[in-house]
Amino acid sequence: MASEPQGGLTEYIQHHLTHLNFRVSPSGFWSFHLDSVSVSLALGVIFCLWFWSKARKATSGVPSKGQAFVEIVLEFVDGQVKDVFHGDRRFLGPLALTVFVWVFLMNAMDLLPVDLLPVITEKFGVGHFRSVPTADVNMTFAMSLTVLILVIFYSFKAKGFGGYMHELFTAPFGKWFAPFNFALNLVELASKPVSLAMRLFGNMYAGELVFMLIAGLFSAGSWLLYGMGIIGYTVWAIFHILIISIQAFIFMVLTIVYISMAHDHH
Repeated sequence: MASEPQGGLTEYIQHHLTHLNFRVSPSGFWSFHLDSVSVSLALGVIFCLWFWSKARKATSGVPSKGQAFVEIVLEFVDGQVKDVFHGDRRFLGPLALTVFVWVFLMNAMDLLPVDLLPVITEKFGVGHFRSVPTADVNMTFAMSLTVLILVIFYSFKAKGFGGYMHELFTAPFGKWFAPFNFALNLVELASKPVSLAMRLFGNMYAGELVFMLIAGLFSAGSWLLYGMGIIGYTVWAIFHILIISIQAFIFMVLTIVYISMAHDHH
């Protein structure tokens, strides 16, 4: 149930869109969103411990429900990697699994009631706390920049320094258009992290905003709006499960595709 909006629905939403900041510089330009960082780290630790415990207890006989679920996820991700990437998958397979499960868990935080974590943290004097890391553009860009670094690394690894530089300056129009080729390839390279980050952020931010709008109905003072809010929240939550799954899948697949493109020659 939503807490009573102070000053109306607009102020309620603005309040819920603020982050728990730690300012590095007095101006606030350099700052950490402690809520996004702490939730993402906590979910990453939970994911690692969960899969490690299932791997440690794995048996060759009839698997438990937990082991069977983990095996299904592993086979699904490995199948996606195998279909796209034809090189050595010893690194890319675990990377794709990490991306898929971690992004899914961060997206799934959007299914928690809007006021649950903020009410808890504010009662302990911590301040307002946003629970969806992927609704923070700083987090999605941080992840996408990591993918960009891997793309550049695999480009140099597969083609060598000379081969990659030759590709940047000669593809796709030949050596006589070297400056244009280089500018075009830089734009293409930069567009990859931007598309990754903005697609994930945009979908999760919009989903979080819809939850906030529906939650505002709970404090409207009308039993009719309260009932509509409960129905709307439930329906949107069920539909949102599909969204968070698709967004995690898309982020994983595009990561594999971009690295595969870097690994291949023009």
